Amino acid sequence: MTATRMGKVQLRIMNVLWRRGKATAREITDELNQTEPIAHSTVQTLLRGLMEKGAVAHETRGRTFVFIATVAEDKFRRTATRDLISHVFAGSVSDLVSHLLKNEKVSRQELAEIKKLINEKTKKEKSD
Repeated sequence: MTATRMGKVQLRIMNVLWRRGKATAREITDELNQTEPIAHSTVQTLLRGLMEKGAVAHETRGRTFVFIATVAEDKFRRTATRDLISHVFAGSVSDLVSHLLKNEKVSRQELAEIKKLINEKTKKEKSD
């Protein structure tokens, strides 16, 4: 399953599962409704789609399905980032970073963290 084949609401569902570990469709619906209204039937439909993509599995507890993410969040992020860099920025990490720094709000704290990561990466490259 590639990151580019997951819609916005499917990603919100995955975030619930990654955070909770396991959840019923009702628990997912209730959590999503805290920030934006969504019908329970929509969540059920999207969960079926995620199961078809292999991103979600379920176990049965009585008559209730309990859903589990089968794709790790860090693996999904790596794939999504690679897809973004490859398809939108022609494989250029520096173009992605440049775009973000020029067009997105980046706090001083985030800039400090980015500088720290660059320094660590530079030191590591020199020692390899």
